[in-house]
Amino acid sequence: MTAGACAGIPRATGRRKGGTRWCVIVILSVGGMAIAMIAGLGWLGGFRINLTPSEPLGLWRIVPLGRPLAVGDLVFVCPPPGPISAFGLERGYFRQGLCPGGAAPLIKIVAASAGAHIGMTAEVTIDGATLPHSRLSIRDGAGRPLSPWGGGAVPPGQLFLHSAFAGSYDSRYFGPIPAKGVLGLARPVLTFDP
Repeated sequence: MTAGACAGIPRATGRRKGGTRWCVIVILSVGGMAIAMIAGLGWLGGFRINLTPSEPLGLWRIVPLGRPLAVGDLVFVCPPPGPISAFGLERGYFRQGLCPGGAAPLIKIVAASAGAHIGMTAEVTIDGATLPHSRLSIRDGAGRPLSPWGGGAVPPGQLFLHSAFAGSYDSRYFGPIPAKGVLGLARPVLTFDP
């Protein structure tokens, strides 16, 4: 079929109406495959789109961690499967994704590592120092009850994660999570704050 057939040459040239439909289907199929390939290559290249307000919206990249994790690192992390992922997905705090519990990776700051003592009052304290932007809420943005974690020492192999966004669902509520869920450092590529 020639390019002219897809450009809508009048039927008087002998082209049938079905030929134009076929061209549209082929063009849409090729376009869809191209978009899928670009998305797949982006996924394999560590690119992710953040659609949650915990960090700026837009395109981010997972950068391999060539050193031990440190407090203050901004990371992509998979929430563990089980109650944390199920609750986050049920309430819409997490988006669906390819992490083992069915959630998409989260972008969070490593606020404390194994051995740190976490205090939970009106705000979070780590080894006695107040964590900035860590005020606790008893209700989420939809008015549903929200229970803060009870506090205590961060167990070996686990991390206490935080986001400065007031409505973030993070370790203030689900507690420390396994460090093995960290996928790498989170680096903004093309982002904006709404």
